[in-house]
Amino acid sequence: MANDSLWQEVRGEALRAAAADPVFGKAFAGAILAHDDFSAALADLIGRRLGAKAAEHARFTAFSLDAFRGTPELIETAGRDLQAIVRGDPAIAGLLPPLLHFKGYVALQAWRVSHWLWHRGQIDAALLFQNEASNLLQVSIHPSASIGSSVYLDHATGIVIGANVVIGDETIILQNVSIGRSSELPTRSPRIGRGVFIGSGATILGDISIGDFAKIGADTVVTSDIPAGCTAVGNPARLTNCPEPASAA
Repeated sequence: MANDSLWQEVRGEALRAAAADPVFGKAFAGAILAHDDFSAALADLIGRRLGAKAAEHARFTAFSLDAFRGTPELIETAGRDLQAIVRGDPAIAGLLPPLLHFKGYVALQAWRVSHWLWHRGQIDAALLFQNEASNLLQVSIHPSASIGSSVYLDHATGIVIGANVVIGDETIILQNVSIGRSSELPTRSPRIGRGVFIGSGATILGDISIGDFAKIGADTVVTSDIPAGCTAVGNPARLTNCPEPASAA
């Protein structure tokens, strides 16, 4: 499987990092090298970030491992999310730094576990994951939302994604972004297409669609549909740099 080679690459990076710096070698060994596979290491990492006490750590780790073992597609998606960070961030040279240190990555994988729990009727456990990720990582994603793969939460501070929001593959979301329902239509949520870039401070509200590969500028407020390939800027949002048919419309 693809994640077998990814896991070997992560282990190799951890071994090299531990050998280069014996002071932090023990931490690398505990976080990566002590585990047999990617799912065990990621479950433990979620447990460490969400559970301050030993019992909490064990509980979050167990829920996460159950999800990853029960639905292997989750761990495959986690691998694609990790690779998306390396592809999308020129400051990153390997898999290990975002895995260990990027709270947006951990928050997204914790949400994937909460989503798995939500759809198995374990509502309280799902909401506990959301609450702790919000408190400790400053990322609040409702368990009923739907998020594709290869998604990157960059900086990942102050991100709020509400109930029933749909987000497509390869989306990049920066800090202080809010996506959710509007007061006018409280039962309907935004639908974000594939490959969308959402800049810092953007707000996307209501029963609207954001087309594939659209770009939402920093601090933009979006309350109506954005066609595929367009850039939206300002408050209220106005369109620019659209493909020709969208511009004409």
